[in-house]
Amino acid sequence: MELYKKITEGIGPLYGQNMREASERLDKLAKPIGSLGKLEELAVRISGMTGRLFNSFDKKVIIIMAADNGVVEEGVSSCPPIVTTIQTINFLKGVTGVCVLSKHAGADIRVVDIGIGSDLEHPGLISRKIRKGTSNMAKGPAMSREEAYKAIETGMEMVSQLVGEGYGLFGTGEMGIGNTSTSSAVVMAFLGCNADAAVGKGAGLTEEGFRNKKDVISKAIMVNGPEPNDPIDVLSKVGGFDIAGMAGCFLGAAYHRVPIVIDGFISAAAALAAYRINPGVRDFMIASHCSEEPGYDLVIKELGLEPMLELGMRLGEGSGCPLAFNIIEAAEVIISEMATLEEAKIEDDFLIDIREK
Repeated sequence: MELYKKITEGIGPLYGQNMREASERLDKLAKPIGSLGKLEELAVRISGMTGRLFNSFDKKVIIIMAADNGVVEEGVSSCPPIVTTIQTINFLKGVTGVCVLSKHAGADIRVVDIGIGSDLEHPGLISRKIRKGTSNMAKGPAMSREEAYKAIETGMEMVSQLVGEGYGLFGTGEMGIGNTSTSSAVVMAFLGCNADAAVGKGAGLTEEGFRNKKDVISKAIMVNGPEPNDPIDVLSKVGGFDIAGMAGCFLGAAYHRVPIVIDGFISAAAALAAYRINPGVRDFMIASHCSEEPGYDLVIKELGLEPMLELGMRLGEGSGCPLAFNIIEAAEVIISEMATLEEAKIEDDFLIDIREK
């Protein structure tokens, strides 16, 4: 609890003066004012996060939280639970979607066993297992409050350690069969929406399976009665160790003033939990892509963020983060490497701010 309190109470706002300096620099570059649109807005935001005009992200990383979920007993997923273990090993082998995209973007991967249901040992796996999967939320709380705090602090610790190693740009990923169900439950609990609005087919379900999934999640909400104004209550009753761990990553990144990227629906559910713990964390979040899961749009609207990309993706794992890293770095080379109008020997008396149109 000491770390949780330190991090959640130590998150500050964006640095307004640094944002103004970044905006002024961008307006002086050799281009029509505002012509690079959201790339300029992104560069300004990042300066507000870090307090620096120029930012280079030589070390960037995606933290993947892996855990199993007891609710799979209810038939909410077409995949068997063993896939969590198998795919976690594949992350460590570097052969999954997020791994190849991260390699392409020059980003590293850290894989954390925060609650895998097997006794998994593998080179490179970071063991922070709370226990072997959560309990079945359709029958009672998924975890205790103490376990929820421990999972959140695990994410905080991971970010703190990696910041200490020089990483300056973070992404969030996950692996856990059944975690679109826990994510939907978390979103329903926080936003008060029903299963029709928040639940999707995840990795793929028949229509009968889809109806069952919605019924099970609705039952979990009814059985547990999570209190929307108590984020720890929501996470402990209907969340997952992976979701709570990622929430801790978001909070830790905000505390350390480093940008952190939201992947898809599960990552967004964790971002929403972090936001409910401390709304200031939102300023340090960057939304990568529009997930095809229906609850995603509800979460992003609640957070007031706008995803960069719309690619019809729904893989998860953190796969949207390395794509976003490329765009974030593009925004940074613009502000740091483009010539100013003066340096390019261009008079500026003819320029009109197109943002005013």
